[in-house]
Amino acid sequence: MDRREVLKLGTVAFAASVAGLASSHAQEADVLRIGIAAARPRHSDPNLTTQGSDNWATEQMYEQLVRPDDGRFAVKPEDNIPTLATSWTQSDDALTWRFKLREGVQFHKGYGEMTSEDVVFSYERAIKNGTNTTVMSNIADVQPDGRHGVVIRLKSPDALFLGSIAFSNNTSIVSKKAALEMGERFATDAVGTGPYELAKFDPNGAVILKRHEGYWGQKAKIGNVECLYIADTTARTLAVLAGKIDMMEAVRAPGWVDSILQRDRTLKMDMTAPGSFNTLHVNLTRQPFGNLKVRQALMHAINRPAVAQALAPMGGVLANLQPPGFPAGFKAEELPPELRYAHDPRRARQLLAEAGFPNGISFSANSSRREDYASTMLIVQEQLRAAGFNMDLKIGDHTAYHADNRSDKNTLAMHSSSYPPIPTQLYQQQLAKASLVKADGNGGGNYSHYGVAMPGIDDLLDKALNSSSFKDYEAICRQIELQVLRDLPLIGLSTLSFTVARRGNIDLGYEVKGGYARWRFHRATKRI
Repeated sequence: MDRREVLKLGTVAFAASVAGLASSHAQEADVLRIGIAAARPRHSDPNLTTQGSDNWATEQMYEQLVRPDDGRFAVKPEDNIPTLATSWTQSDDALTWRFKLREGVQFHKGYGEMTSEDVVFSYERAIKNGTNTTVMSNIADVQPDGRHGVVIRLKSPDALFLGSIAFSNNTSIVSKKAALEMGERFATDAVGTGPYELAKFDPNGAVILKRHEGYWGQKAKIGNVECLYIADTTARTLAVLAGKIDMMEAVRAPGWVDSILQRDRTLKMDMTAPGSFNTLHVNLTRQPFGNLKVRQALMHAINRPAVAQALAPMGGVLANLQPPGFPAGFKAEELPPELRYAHDPRRARQLLAEAGFPNGISFSANSSRREDYASTMLIVQEQLRAAGFNMDLKIGDHTAYHADNRSDKNTLAMHSSSYPPIPTQLYQQQLAKASLVKADGNGGGNYSHYGVAMPGIDDLLDKALNSSSFKDYEAICRQIELQVLRDLPLIGLSTLSFTVARRGNIDLGYEVKGGYARWRFHRATKRI
């Protein structure tokens, strides 16, 4: 798809979204429009979404048993607030969790009251068919405890269960009745309990939501939310500057924030911290990357502080996989000297020569054209070239890029995802043997083949997941971090604050400080 076609798609999506709306200011004040950095939506089912941009809609439509307050991460278990559950208890061994459900919660579209039957169904489908099966595999059993109670039993202790499983997209509560009635149609016509419900799913570029009038809590202040998929950055930027949209997923590329603020100083920038974890998978089955010296050369070739600085004010430095301030996060000066991998192209060339490649190596790799991916990988490409790595970078559609990664079609696969302060989530999804990528696309996010092509961290991961105290948990996670720095199947490139440019007349109703790459709009207000 060329630029003209993408611009046309953005225009079509916008036109579709406003069809049927009158032009009065009063009606416009009741519509919040956000420009999404993707070509089109994939699903509205939280158990299926593999494209992060779709989560803007699902975040409005679904809820979990518990959640942190808006604009925050729950750093400690007590930071979670009651949502579809009003209270909960855990056993002394952290294996059994009992939840009392909120009574009277109504599903969208007249599907009736949420009960324990819906919660059990939602968890069971997440265990069997969700996109996060590795994490969900720790659930041994989910049973109803009367009409408004649920008991969840785990296979191994998890003192951080509320953040690791209970608050996740996959464990969003859906209507069992609706899912069974709709079958495959549920993927784009799903039914939840959130402050907004799905009004229209347009596969060509828009997801339209309306206020859930039967919502159990405080009803959304703005009546309608329109998620418009405008992949072209110029079209998206011009739309927010012109006031055709109220918010936009920012262009996470060098200099963009300063550039757009020069054009409109009234714009507000909402940034999560740390935001996305940008990691680089080294495919150990693609030679010569099975050679440790080549991977060490790769690390010395990449100037990670420069990658972060190029993306300022959004970029942050990673010395390992976890950011400073998160459990198991290191500052560079805290690491053993041999694991700091200072930027040194000369040392990189020396290591390549020792590995048998005195003239360097050439290889191809894929990247998404989405700005944060493309800009980061283009910077890495230039850094690698100076150290003897000639990377032929093929940049393409964001959705297709993820599908290719899931089918084991990449050599250096960049991955960008938000994580809570629970280190084992990243390890389970990107490093565990159980998450091994498969050529048929049915595997997980371990694109490096770590734990299969070479011994991995699975034994340590099991110990961390079975820890009886947070202190032991963190100590073991730090061991994992050091082993990954020794083996180098996965490189921490940078953090990147997930950023939204918001027009000055939009008040979210809270300050965004942390959290995932999505946030709710039910508190938002709009001045005309």
